[in-house]
Amino acid sequence: MIVVIDYKAGNLYNVGNALKYLNADFTVSGDPAVVSQADRVILPGVGSARAAMESLTEQGLVEVLQGLRVPFLGICLGLQLLFEVSDEDNTPCLGLLPGTVRRFDSSQIKVPHIGWNQVSSLDGSSQPTSILLKGIPEESFFYFVHSYFAPLVSPFTLGKTEYGSWFGSVVAQENFHGVQFHPERSGEIGLKVLQNFLEVQAS
Repeated sequence: MIVVIDYKAGNLYNVGNALKYLNADFTVSGDPAVVSQADRVILPGVGSARAAMESLTEQGLVEVLQGLRVPFLGICLGLQLLFEVSDEDNTPCLGLLPGTVRRFDSSQIKVPHIGWNQVSSLDGSSQPTSILLKGIPEESFFYFVHSYFAPLVSPFTLGKTEYGSWFGSVVAQENFHGVQFHPERSGEIGLKVLQNFLEVQAS
């Protein structure tokens, strides 16, 4: 069973609709007992890192998420929460990836970053470096909505996007995967990302 985590910060409706379209068997839950028994986990999210981490803490989900051994996908804020810290109120996050999530410089570019943008491999290779991008052409466009961005951290950053400067838009560490864009709002190519995640084998 796939569990989509309900922690009062997720775009649950659109993610659920995308999973239904893919005929995926899923449930929505914020119960640690349910999450710990999942075959794979999706952490969607929009909004504040501090509010999200407070909610995850109150629900007893932080240690459960940190200890997962099944395939995990963080979407948008869900990707950002994989890192050590967000500089939004200096918020400690899940700490599964090294680095600090930072805010775009609004004196240089429009914030938030909203709209379609490309995802490129770090080395310019036409071969996907993330299993999530299998079968997806290099520099494909996905839909983004965010004010904070993840750093480029080797070897965990597998896809990058340019908005003012380059940031990490696809990351992975063992069973943990994250995308900064919204696959559930990115049309057929976004559905392909979700389908690829559904096919990730548990380690």
